Formats: sequence, structure tokens, C-alpha cells
Amino acid sequence: MPIPVISLAQMREWERATWAIGQTEAEVIRLVGIRIYSFVCKLTADGDRVLILAGKGHNGDDARAAAKQIEGRDVELIEVAQPQSDLAKVKIALAKNPVLIVDGLFGVGLNRQLDEAWQNIIALVNASKIPVLAVDVPSGLNADTGESFGALVRATVTLTVGAPKIGLLAAKAVPFVGRLEVADEVGLIPCPHTAEQNWVAKSDFLNYPPAREVAANKGNFGHLAIIAGSKGFHGAAVLTTRGAQRAQPGLVTVFVPQKIYSPVAAQLQSAMVQIWKKEVSLPEKTSAILIGPGLAAPQITAAASKLTRTIWRTTKVPMVVDASALDFLAAGKTPAGALRVITPHPGEAARMLNTTVQKVQANRVASLRQLSKKFGRCWVVLKGHQTLIGRSVGKIFVNSSGNPQLAQGGSGDLLAGFLAGLLAQPALQTEVEKTIAYAVHQHGAAADELSATRKNWTIEDLADVIGDAV
Repeated sequence: MPIPVISLAQMREWERATWAIGQTEAEVIRLVGIRIYSFVCKLTADGDRVLILAGKGHNGDDARAAAKQIEGRDVELIEVAQPQSDLAKVKIALAKNPVLIVDGLFGVGLNRQLDEAWQNIIALVNASKIPVLAVDVPSGLNADTGESFGALVRATVTLTVGAPKIGLLAAKAVPFVGRLEVADEVGLIPCPHTAEQNWVAKSDFLNYPPAREVAANKGNFGHLAIIAGSKGFHGAAVLTTRGAQRAQPGLVTVFVPQKIYSPVAAQLQSAMVQIWKKEVSLPEKTSAILIGPGLAAPQITAAASKLTRTIWRTTKVPMVVDASALDFLAAGKTPAGALRVITPHPGEAARMLNTTVQKVQANRVASLRQLSKKFGRCWVVLKGHQTLIGRSVGKIFVNSSGNPQLAQGGSGDLLAGFLAGLLAQPALQTEVEKTIAYAVHQHGAAADELSATRKNWTIEDLADVIGDAV
């Protein structure tokens, strides 16, 4: 089950409920220390120097517990209790060039502005440019609002305890949180809270998609129709189709303008390639439609716009709209019971809402809700850091996978194809939110696995592995 994104008050209530059954704080701290240790191992190599900064509170206790666990690294633990006098110790430790700093100075309990001495400690850490693993929250962060208490550690990775806190997802906090990870098995009872936002992790997709019946045939897994590409953008049609093929629907037919038929057809083998001009005759048993990637050439805009609106308003076949076709949609209702999904990035979302990217990013949840409501209460995949999935009502799912190397042309085309290829399969249309979340998570997880082994991978590399991430 996705993990609820909670407030500080909810976290405190969860802890009290845990202590009430006899669990001890000491045991939870020990388990958190083990999780910190595991992340230190991921972020460093044998023999590396690691600097641990531990404050007075429970975050400091967590950091101290990790220090007891760490083996194979050159660990220096500094107890920072008096920042004025301890500043010199931190300077000397940083001069030894550690490869990682573990930030255990302050946790979610901080509720006051930091004085100049503490600000100097944090400024020194940030100025070092050394990667930081923050425990629970970056020191100086308000866990409810994402605001700074006067100074804020800039973390590379934040390992938050139990569940994400609301403030960690705030737009203003993102540059300081870095990559957000959750230590969700640390001796606490199951989270007793529900929330609007819910954190999606790889454990939510165990045994998903379900195994196929041994006697199944391609007719059991749907027929996806893709309408994509134009002169100068034929690669979008190819990448989209390859993404769809990785999802393994029974059949894929891609419709492209005549001018790009040859280069698209030459790069695809198992997908069928057809020409479209003003109209498209969809295959008889089409089980899903994807329209939009690469429909950007001015000479096809009018025909593509008319086609998008017609299909969106009339067909009951599941439909995914991406990229250029998002600008073709008209507000209003869609056929009753019809599955509709849109996949805008922040710039596209801003155009669709007649607002600015800054306003979309300032409140991504509200932007998603507005988009869904405006376009027939459709499902929305609001792309970007921690992609959001949801509708005008109900839970919002926050994706936990992916990294900045996904910021390459063609990344969105590949995701749209993979998502549509999944939704074309009748068995995967019964849990729409799970199928969409799985597609988004796999897209990011594949990028994470590539980035773990090489720095210069391309979207063509991603197309080879999407859907195969562990």
C-alpha cells in the first residue's frame, strides 16, 4: 500500500500509538540507525571517510546509532551541542575531505528560528559541496510547511523515518531535500493515518502486473492504436511505439503522416505502421488509443486537433493524450465511463490552465485537481520531480522513482507509450490508478538503474530497459 504523506502532529500520534503497545524508542532508534547505515553503504565505498554530525535530539540519536553500525568506512562522529565552540571541530573535519556527511543535527522537532551560531554550522556544511545524507529531514526544515528556520542544510538524499512529511514535498523544500527516501520498516506499528497524498514505492508493485495465463494469446492483451509523429518529429513516433512494445500489449498499430512513413516503418518490426491524413480508421478491436507525441509540425496541426477532439469526446475506448495533443483538447465532459488520461509536464499544464509554470509548481496538487476537473474528471499524470497521479477527487499518488537524467527529449514519449501499452490490456484496466502508477514508477526506476551503472545513457537506452526494473 502507498505510504500516506503526513503532518508532524500525525507523526507524533503514530509514535505514541507505537509506544502504547510496548515498543521502545531505543529499539526504533536502533532500527533507524541500521537503515541509515545501509544508505551510507549505498552512497560510499570501502575505506571512504564519512562525517557524522549529531545534535542533541532524536535525530542525533539516530545518527549515533548509525555510527555504531558502520563498518569498512573511516567514520568521524562529531557531537554538535554548542555550535559556537563546535564550529572549529566541524571545519577541521571538513578539511579532511569526507565523501559523505550524515546530517543528524535537527529533526522534525525543531520549532524555533536558528541563531547565528547554528546558521554558521549549516552554512559551513553547505559551502563544502560534499554530498549530504539527511536523517528524517534536512536540518532547519519545517516538516509541515517546507519553510526554513533561518538556515537549511542542502541534502543530496533525505532518509525520512516512517513516512514522508508534508513539508518535504513542498516546492520550496525540494532543492534542499534532494532525493527523498523512506525508512518504512523501523519498528513502528502500521501507519494509522490516511492522507490526500500517498507515496508510491517499488514494494507496491510486487507480483504486478499479474502473471499471464499459460494458454493466453495476443488477443487477450489488447490492441493499442498510436497516432504520433510529423515531419521533423518522426523519432517521437518511434520512441512511443517502442515504449508501448515494452508493455507487451497483444498488438500495436502506429498511424503517422505520409511524409514520415518510411523512416518510422524502417525502425519498427513487430508494430504495424499505417498512414493517416485527415481521418484515421482505427482497428476494429482497438482497446486503447494514444495520441500526441510528435504531432508538432504546423502542416498537420488542424487535422490533428480535430482528430484529437473528436476521439476524446466520442469514443468510449480508453485514451491517453500526451505532448502536442494536450493543446488540442477542449474543456468539458467525456463519454460516461470512458477512461481518459492526460500526461502534461508543468509547461503544458500551465498552458492548459491559462496560468504560469511557477503557479503550477507552487501547488502541484491543486493544479492536478484543476486539470482533471476542467477536462472531464480525467486521470492526470503531472510529470516532473515526484510525478503526481490522480483526479479531481480521491487520493493523489506521488512517484518516488526517477532522477534528473530523465530530462532528455523523448523521455515523455517513451512514458506515454509504455503507459498506453499497459492500459490497452483489458486485465490492467481494472485497477487504473495502480496501472498508471506502475508505468510512472517503472519509467523512473529504469532511469535509476541506468544511472547506477553509467552517466551518459540516452533515451534509446531507456527504451531497451523500461519495464524491466527490479
